[in-house]
Amino acid sequence: MALHVTTETFEQEVIRSDRPVLVDFWAEWCGPCHAVAPVLDRIAAEHESELKLVKVNIDTEHELPQRYGVASIPTMILFRDGEPSASVVGAQPKGAIERSLGLAV
Repeated sequence: MALHVTTETFEQEVIRSDRPVLVDFWAEWCGPCHAVAPVLDRIAAEHESELKLVKVNIDTEHELPQRYGVASIPTMILFRDGEPSASVVGAQPKGAIERSLGLAV
């Protein structure tokens, strides 16, 4: 469901997106990253018309985590109008993630 982005595609897919983008900074070896992935997929599906989900693999993309101050994973950053507007660090329940990102209804 989520689109994998690289340093080369980040500008087009995230910064220039016409809707908010939830960026999941993760790594293949990260257990909590795998645990939170289905939660993020559910959030993206429930907000499909107004939110896009993308993933950045920190093992292959070193510049992006550094640029956005990602110190631990999973880190999820919500971008609105090309700028980071909210973030969540760590695998958390769906409701907590949605509240932290301002997506709770």
